[in-house]
Amino acid sequence: MAIHKIEKRGISMRSRFLQLITITLIVIIWIPIASIAIAKDVIDNSIYASLLEQYVVNARVNYDGLKKDEIKLDNYLNLLSSTEVKTLSMNDQFAYYINTYNAFTLKLILTHYPGINSIKEIGGFFSNPWKKKFIPLQGRTVNLDYIEHQVLRPKFKDPRVHFAINCASKSCPPLRNEPYEAEKLENQLNDQVHDFINDKKYNYFKDDQLYLSKIFEWFKDDFNDNPLIFFKQFADDDIKEKLSEKSNLKINYLKYNWALNR
Repeated sequence: MAIHKIEKRGISMRSRFLQLITITLIVIIWIPIASIAIAKDVIDNSIYASLLEQYVVNARVNYDGLKKDEIKLDNYLNLLSSTEVKTLSMNDQFAYYINTYNAFTLKLILTHYPGINSIKEIGGFFSNPWKKKFIPLQGRTVNLDYIEHQVLRPKFKDPRVHFAINCASKSCPPLRNEPYEAEKLENQLNDQVHDFINDKKYNYFKDDQLYLSKIFEWFKDDFNDNPLIFFKQFADDDIKEKLSEKSNLKINYLKYNWALNR
């Protein structure tokens, strides 16, 4: 009887040992598989990068030249449209939607170019270019307004986006001549804001009054109802000094120039 119990106990221990080995092997095999499953995709922006480098010079877009290379832009747009956004990291998604907005804005202009002098000439009496549904995205067709107001602003809640997306107009923050990339997005956004705020074409002092881009008025909510705080954050020292000297500073908002940024 005692020998039988010992043999039974030995079988039980061997069984547990085999179970432990099996579990260990499963974990070892599963870890790399799981890593692959949660790995995030990245987007190849090389086509877009070459187009921006060639046709965006000194904050101006060479639409005549870009029109000749429109097929390359179309190839990039197809890549954007076929991207599974959910597989991207959060920063990659942010960069993706900025690039998507800007690249499809270029396409919208080229579709009507050279017959227009302003993006606002696109659309009918009861519509505008930002409501025109022409962007294939994740199985649906959306417009520029959707990307800006239903994705970029509410999802990322970063007012710097207003200086990254481009409306193809002279008063709009310049189109950056490189794609936005996740690994350098923070610096790119800060650069865009800094350059725009300190450029006297868009914001300046005159007769002891501060004249700001209309962007700060249109999206006042995104700047916590106080765009001046945001403005000071990115202003150069000489501008900050002027601001500190004026206790009752009057702010005016400039008229927007919708002529093409060419």
